[in-house]
Amino acid sequence: MVKLGYAPDIITLSSFLNGFKLSDAMSFVNRIQEMGYKPNVVIYNTLIDAYCKGGHVSDALQVFDIMKRKGVAPSVVTYNSLIRGLCKLGRLSEADGLLSYMTEKNIEPNVVTFSVLIDACVKEGNVLEAKELYKEMIRRSVDPDIRIYNSLINGLCIHRRLDEARKMLDFMVSKGCFPNVVTHNTLITGFCKSKRAHDGMKLFCEMNHKGVRGNTFTYNTLIHGYCQAEKFSVAQKVMRRMSESCVPRDIITFNILLDCLCDIGKIDKALTIFRDMERVRWKLIFTYNIIIHGMYKMPWICFVV
Repeated sequence: MVKLGYAPDIITLSSFLNGFKLSDAMSFVNRIQEMGYKPNVVIYNTLIDAYCKGGHVSDALQVFDIMKRKGVAPSVVTYNSLIRGLCKLGRLSEADGLLSYMTEKNIEPNVVTFSVLIDACVKEGNVLEAKELYKEMIRRSVDPDIRIYNSLINGLCIHRRLDEARKMLDFMVSKGCFPNVVTHNTLITGFCKSKRAHDGMKLFCEMNHKGVRGNTFTYNTLIHGYCQAEKFSVAQKVMRRMSESCVPRDIITFNILLDCLCDIGKIDKALTIFRDMERVRWKLIFTYNIIIHGMYKMPWICFVV
């Protein structure tokens, strides 16, 4: 381009940066500076984001320092990339420090900033910190989106604070943020793990009434919940509804069913289903374990399958 007498502008050069290998990207930035161009915030953001996505957060932080020394003011996009990169590596205290630093520099965190931090706190098991961040974003008039509500509900479910999670779901609806299948699946899973499959079923009926269609994971969770509660007849009804609703069954669906049949001593029925599964050519390593375990619990042992 230059050889043909055309001088690319900084926007064109920033688009070129996406085509470079990460190892060559910084060299390209240095090269365009030698050509007389001053890299802008877009170029630095592209480089920082690439380093963070590649797990090279230390390099990203070095670029962050360089851009500040060069007089290029970081934007909320810059901070979001760095915070996400730090959170992915479990460096939450540094990410939290960066949040404080950006607000000191009058850069307002947005919904992405809080979404990344809240999700990271939940994954680290720190639901209290996640709720404090939620309160902070409300104080700053940043409206939570479905990702934030889903993260908070997941955190509350993990800590068995199911009634609080249920209230959070109702609250998000009151704020005009409507739960999706992930939201419902998270809470249904929480109920089933706490031996409250009936509450999971109530929520399942609600989601259907609201037009949110359950998926394979939804049905598997309910089937497993009722099997654990030793309500096999209800689990069978859920499985029939799954078929009637044209929701595909997967190997997990059948493994749950086989495990339940083995537990209640119906090994012959389990073996019949198992033979049908073999014809589908699924990877049945875990399934074999279920069948073998079920056969060992019987007063007779037969390994002819």
